[in-house]
Amino acid sequence: MFIELHILQNFAPSNLNRDDTGNPKDTEFGGVRRARVSSQALKRAMRNHQAFKDSIQTDIGFRTRYLTRKLNDLLSDSKKSAEECASISRAIAALYTSKKGKMDADDPERTTVPIYLAVSDVEWLKTEILKQWDSLLDASKVQITEDDDSDDNEGKDKKKKKKVKLPAALSDIVGGLIKRTAKQAGAPDIALFGRMLADRPETNIDAACQVAHAISTHRVNMELDYFTAVDDLQKDDESGAAMIGVIAFNSACFYRYARLDWDLLVKNLDGDKELARKTVDGFLRAAALAIPSGKQNSFAAQNPPDFLLGVVRKDGQSWSLANAFETPVKIGRDGGLMSASIEKLTAYWAKLNKVYGGDGITTATLSVDGDDNMNGWVMKLLGPLE
Repeated sequence: MFIELHILQNFAPSNLNRDDTGNPKDTEFGGVRRARVSSQALKRAMRNHQAFKDSIQTDIGFRTRYLTRKLNDLLSDSKKSAEECASISRAIAALYTSKKGKMDADDPERTTVPIYLAVSDVEWLKTEILKQWDSLLDASKVQITEDDDSDDNEGKDKKKKKKVKLPAALSDIVGGLIKRTAKQAGAPDIALFGRMLADRPETNIDAACQVAHAISTHRVNMELDYFTAVDDLQKDDESGAAMIGVIAFNSACFYRYARLDWDLLVKNLDGDKELARKTVDGFLRAAALAIPSGKQNSFAAQNPPDFLLGVVRKDGQSWSLANAFETPVKIGRDGGLMSASIEKLTAYWAKLNKVYGGDGITTATLSVDGDDNMNGWVMKLLGPLE
């Protein structure tokens, strides 16, 4: 069973999601330039939104390269030496994230790659660390691999690895963490959005939710805001500004699409259907309410969606409705883009149902021009879930 969301959301002038030059992200679609907000920005806003947290009623996961900081904070009340805590934390973080047991070359507190764990995972680590403290302290001083650059008999340079047998305590605790995280999300947001750790593929979680990049339903041109900052202590006979600069921005009506696999979500949550339903509830609410935080202090583009179409389907198909806007929307009869976008979306949805069939589909529409409210919309979509 699958849930699909089709959302139309118009933002006032903003720069919600920047590229490497600081400009709003964009893309070409239908032969013209469109505004874009990346799926990564949308997912982060959703998983951190209070509506999601209120629905799941448990901790969300955390993504970090500073597992050592999290562990050190938890161990801070154990009356152990801060230096010893740091040594053990580094050893565990290094071996869990890298088979070579390496930390970042520029920052020994940071792992080489980010990890995505549940709060319960680090709480388990704390308990296990304190149980095996002395053994882990000794183990943390062992170098896992050593590089040996030398010429072989044929004169060819080869880098040989001298393997060092891991102390049992370190091997056991890292192995236990791998076992805990193998195919079990541990947190609703990890179950939704997945996890990938290259050196520990057994801990990978297939995402139960796919989120598309939001794109504008119409052609968009970037604009520039030239601004100045006044020096409050500048004298009347002194000229010039304290600072001048330029901020790029745009304004667009976005089409957003997401698809959730209910069965995979239940699997990722170890069969807990009650938590899975709470996760879907939070996902639906956060999808409607969460907004990326980029440049909000400068633009305050806090604009909720005007139109949401929710679909529960049993046929396994998946329909993005982005092609409703392959031909860019133009100003509608009422002078705006939203009403014209809604017309094109609903017409394209009707066409797809006519051609491919709509059996086994439950739909729920939420519109600022309609009579439904969010609670009723969410409940209608949750109803068919088994």
